[in-house]
Amino acid sequence: MSPLLLLIIIIGALVFYVISIYNSFQTIAVRIQEAWSQIDVQLKRRIDLIPNIVETVKGYAKHEKEVFENVTKARSALMSAQGPKQVGEADTALTGALKSLFAIAEAYPELKAQEGFLNLQKELSDTEDKVAYSRQFYNSVVKEFNQKIMVFPTNIIAGFFKFTAKEFFEATETEREAVKVNFQ
Repeated sequence: MSPLLLLIIIIGALVFYVISIYNSFQTIAVRIQEAWSQIDVQLKRRIDLIPNIVETVKGYAKHEKEVFENVTKARSALMSAQGPKQVGEADTALTGALKSLFAIAEAYPELKAQEGFLNLQKELSDTEDKVAYSRQFYNSVVKEFNQKIMVFPTNIIAGFFKFTAKEFFEATETEREAVKVNFQ
């Protein structure tokens, strides 16, 4: 085998290797976009359920104006949030506001027994589970991408094509706090 042919084969193999690594980065980047889109879909579903829940509770607890305003503000903040960090913070604020709303609902047995309210509560709970799964999937794909950027030899190709690490969807300080259970 001639040295020229051997050189062409080696260069061809290197080019093929670089192209395959570049394509794997692009594939993971698309998966990250898809995973973020799933989080967005579930959060929008959650946002759409909230006005129905608020209106249902309002019918029973007309004097709880501040709680309704907090839920509405938190919902608006989530709708306008951008990026994993802002969305995570807005999602935490909305979760806290909803906890207050459901605490009010606990004080009204006839509301808790209403079928429409129970259905809305179940839908919201299902959506919460889907949001949690979507966040987990997003973070798994981001981990895979970020890991490829940091390990040799793919880090060389990532640097050459200017791939940068993606941001995780992280729990906020409020979400990390231990739940306090008080039986009084």
